[in-house]
Amino acid sequence: MIAGITLPMAAEPLIPHRPPMRLVDTLVSVNDGCAVTESVFPRTTMMADGEGTIDEVAFIELIAQSYAAFKGYVDRMDGKPPGEGFLVGVRHLEIPGKAHSGDRLLTSIRTVAAFGGFAVVEGAVTRGDETLASGSLKVWLVDPNADGG
Repeated sequence: MIAGITLPMAAEPLIPHRPPMRLVDTLVSVNDGCAVTESVFPRTTMMADGEGTIDEVAFIELIAQSYAAFKGYVDRMDGKPPGEGFLVGVRHLEIPGKAHSGDRLLTSIRTVAAFGGFAVVEGAVTRGDETLASGSLKVWLVDPNADGG
């Protein structure tokens, strides 16, 4: 465990993504396989159209990056550098709302299962009390000790 890591904290040291693809700004909380992150898309984001409406694909990426921030935090607490992972599947995605640049979005994730280098994660993106998107992702977690074959 590493002393001095407190929440909330910037997501940047926890995830491999860098601007303009880093969409998660802050890891807000972590508790028992769950986490909450915060994001505010700038007006100039490549994820928005000319009117500032955020592309729906950004919701998938918010859930994936939120899980990456969670895993990066857990890795750091275990004294390891943040690991890598790759999105390999999306299921049951529902997008009942729209987001706009400047909106404060919270993404909640929950680890449903982890097995054989894979994890299944449920996530939801909200703005206030409104759920904008929800679904589950399958993520492949890279084993840093594997020799690559």
